[in-house]
Amino acid sequence: MIGIAGARAVQLTVVLFLLAGLAVILLSCEIFTNGIEWLGRRLGLAETATGSVLAAVGTAMPETIVPLIAIFLGTASEGEEIGEGAILGAPFMLGTLAMFIGGIAVWYGYRRGRRGPRLSLRKDHAERDMKYFMVAYSLALVTGLIGLSPSLRHSFINYGAAMVLLLAYGFYLNKTLRDEATEKDNTCPALYMCRITKVDPEKGRIGLALILLQVLAALLGIIVGAKIFVNEVQSVSSAVGIPPIVLAFLIAPIATELPEKFNSVIWYLRSKDTLGFGNVTGAMVFQSSIPVSIGLLFTSWQLEPINIASIVIAIGSSMWLFYSIRHNDGISYRVMLASGSLYIVYIVMLFILK
Repeated sequence: MIGIAGARAVQLTVVLFLLAGLAVILLSCEIFTNGIEWLGRRLGLAETATGSVLAAVGTAMPETIVPLIAIFLGTASEGEEIGEGAILGAPFMLGTLAMFIGGIAVWYGYRRGRRGPRLSLRKDHAERDMKYFMVAYSLALVTGLIGLSPSLRHSFINYGAAMVLLLAYGFYLNKTLRDEATEKDNTCPALYMCRITKVDPEKGRIGLALILLQVLAALLGIIVGAKIFVNEVQSVSSAVGIPPIVLAFLIAPIATELPEKFNSVIWYLRSKDTLGFGNVTGAMVFQSSIPVSIGLLFTSWQLEPINIASIVIAIGSSMWLFYSIRHNDGISYRVMLASGSLYIVYIVMLFILK
């Protein structure tokens, strides 16, 4: 009886910590979206740059740290396997599951009469993000396929591809940060820090300092919440004997990608689609460039079939979204929900192949 009671107590503790981590993430995301909108406004940036650069890169930090820790601090073989899985799992999650969750948010807002059924996007910017992602991730796929050949010098090819990706991301940043702001970009809810201090966030260094303080505090909250969530999920996965590759592809990215998903949900419900969609696609561009470059430089990048399948699915989902943006006057919630079906297909493949 004591053993059963103790096991139940442990299970309850894990559930409570999971819920606590999730609550911290949600609260921090609300504070972060509020602060990042004001930071973009103070810097004179367009919504495209605010969503795809400031928000995307900021919230991409937790899942970028995971592969770094796995590659440099893990065991030689298992660490590299988890590192490559985490690197490839993040863009895959963003291109499938994040779009699915976003589709639910758009559908809910539409049913409640709070917004339309389609995302209202800046077409040029949305197409740019998708193009950069598809090209960068295709390069990751090609180098992974080349790595399967024992007769080629993979290291030189990988180093060259990494340099191309880093330069391409720098070019992407330059193009995005030069986007012009519109009148619509100037609508921000009151900054939470300034509601407390009664300081005008648009004026002086104190206003800017409060914006930065709120953004950094929210980022810290996101990282702490994600860390709590990941630790508890890892404990559960270890207890039930889930393989490292499954943990790398499914569990860790779901936890660390929560910031992008919830930030975008908040913006979709407020009809700020350029910020919401750009937050996800900007993170996709970042994840397919910087972490992939790290993988190319510091691992053998000899991808297993299941890794390659995840890249193909993510590119296929992006092509579908890109077609909808270009030919169907935006992306409907139905298209976003359909992207989630590819995630289900991949889960089935993962358990079959592993």
